Amino acid sequence: MTDHLFSSLSIRETTVRNRVMVSPMCQYSCDRDGLATDWHEVHLGSRATGGAGVVMTEATAVEPRGRITPNDLGIWSDDHADALAPVAEFVSERGATPAIQLAHAGRKASKTRPWEGSEPLAPDEGGWETLAPSAVPYPYEDGEAETRKMTREDIEDLKDDFVAAAERALDAGFEIAEVHAAHGYLLHEFLSPVTNRREDEYGGDFEGRTRLLREVVAAVREVWPGDRPVFVRVSASDWLPDRESWTVEDTERLAPLLADAGADLVDVSSGGTHPDQQIPQTGPNYQVRYAERVGEATEALVGAVGGITEAEQADALIRNDRADLAIVGREHLRDPYFALHAAEKLDADEVEWPIQYSRAAK
Repeated sequence: MTDHLFSSLSIRETTVRNRVMVSPMCQYSCDRDGLATDWHEVHLGSRATGGAGVVMTEATAVEPRGRITPNDLGIWSDDHADALAPVAEFVSERGATPAIQLAHAGRKASKTRPWEGSEPLAPDEGGWETLAPSAVPYPYEDGEAETRKMTREDIEDLKDDFVAAAERALDAGFEIAEVHAAHGYLLHEFLSPVTNRREDEYGGDFEGRTRLLREVVAAVREVWPGDRPVFVRVSASDWLPDRESWTVEDTERLAPLLADAGADLVDVSSGGTHPDQQIPQTGPNYQVRYAERVGEATEALVGAVGGITEAEQADALIRNDRADLAIVGREHLRDPYFALHAAEKLDADEVEWPIQYSRAAK
């Protein structure tokens, strides 16, 4: 039988009810210290009620300096895990698979929220020191924020932070852990020669620049249960054709190494390293071709993201074997019940509306 958008997907011993995933999308809505609030439970819980198969948190910082803004979600203490546990429980009760994205923002940390201008915050303004593979600050329009090159001790601490965060996420009830290595954040910064100018074993050639990500994935895989999946989000390209940078060919080379390290699915996005990026095409499915190329390069599953807004479009990705998951972001902001509405359009018998909403179902 041909797989389709509402066929289940088994990854290890975890079964996802359908192929629709809520993309991790920052909400910038923590009141203090990275603790989840009612906003997170309602935001993520409504997408689970809306029929999605996988519901993933926004980028969740593994240590305080890993937040993009002071209002970002974190999981660097047991208090953070306790605050997230009701979210994971409700998502699971609604039949979706609760997932968490573990992240560190690196040199793109310590700034104001998007609706406040995304301006860098100095320590005396409520911000903090930012870390990166090399002392190469992110180029904001109005200047650069000081960025410190990570020491070897910092790198070892970072790996420990990801492991501890994964263990807390497991205690909180999440079934999928995703390592965030995309969009110009810290692990992506190690991958790209634009931001990684180190001369030790964590820099230099492809092997050196990919070393930290491979080690983090392996370390998370070691503490994550064998019956539960580990995902990795990557940027397929920096989109900086006029300089040495991370390319689609690099991602194709990296993907099987991630599978060897324990990744079950590669979540393929792109860009984010530098504001000069030149994305050659946008619009519907604009990043799907990169997911296809990654899928051809590895035995791991792949998720496609980018401009997925219609039921038939998402279904075609699965039916035509272009991806294993249709990862839907902004359309889920416009319509929390995207999956239920998609099932109606596709006449999918596998999907039932919540009994409380059954009077509205066709």
